[in-house]
Amino acid sequence: MLVSILPLAGLGTLLGFLLGVASRVLYVERSNVAREIEELLPGTQCGQCGSPSCGAAAEAAAAGELPPAFCPPGGRAVAEAVAGKLGLPLDLASLVDEQPRLAEINEDICIGCTRCYKVCPTDAIAGAAKQMHVVFADACTACGKCEEVCPTGCIRLVPVTETLQSWAWNQPSL
Repeated sequence: MLVSILPLAGLGTLLGFLLGVASRVLYVERSNVAREIEELLPGTQCGQCGSPSCGAAAEAAAAGELPPAFCPPGGRAVAEAVAGKLGLPLDLASLVDEQPRLAEINEDICIGCTRCYKVCPTDAIAGAAKQMHVVFADACTACGKCEEVCPTGCIRLVPVTETLQSWAWNQPSL
């Protein structure tokens, strides 16, 4: 028994050591501005800005390749914070803060094809082939990717109804 455990333990230790050395040798330094912009973003990795992740979007924004209002889930608050961080002017006329939305599945016409949860970037949809699907409201960013790939059109984005938990005072306009 010891003969089979020792080689595996040694191999695990050696590979762990090599990964540690590789992480230090191959480390890529990121700019502080990109790191600060990434901290401002919601971090959902939804891809609505055209970048594969929030980190890549922050790098592109720091390099001047994306406008300050590049993050739809972040809305006006994130756009203002990014513009302030980069020192860029912000055109708020083109930026529309939409009411929060949530994907909703009509279970009567859902065929259980599983295309929706394969494209969901936040894993907000759960279900199985030929079974009922459900949307987790806490994880849904309303990116619309599930709505685009649904062959039956059973998914739609609906406004979030206000409850005692989601209602908030409107900010006064100055």
